[in-house]
Amino acid sequence: MDDLLTVLDSPDLLPTRAHAGDAGADLRAAEDAILYHGEVRVIRTGVKLVIPYQYAGLVRGRSSLTKNGIIVLEGTVDCQYRGEIGVMMTSLKAGPALIKRGERIAQLVIVPVALPGFRVVDSLPGSERGENGFGSTGK
Repeated sequence: MDDLLTVLDSPDLLPTRAHAGDAGADLRAAEDAILYHGEVRVIRTGVKLVIPYQYAGLVRGRSSLTKNGIIVLEGTVDCQYRGEIGVMMTSLKAGPALIKRGERIAQLVIVPVALPGFRVVDSLPGSERGENGFGSTGK
């Protein structure tokens, strides 16, 4: 299945996979940017994309940036969205973090999604886990 794609600015911004079978396609920065410690900023990718019905695009971080203190705040691109994909980023570095145009800044993973309905009930059925939350396995 091929997704329909428009590159707003330049073919060098086309999402690409580094290896055959990679789940994520690399998204590139369409602009130079400076991220300051703790700042949250949306970086343009120059890409618009049609994602098929019952699929979504998950914007995920790249480990090469994360290990340098630059974090992608994950997002979801719904199948009805037709605008430019932006990547919300922040920096944990003490000094400014430089993002260069064309740099790989995130990955886009296209996944199928279930679209269940919701029905209000008086109570939920039990389960082995019950209402135990974070760290409930004790490991």
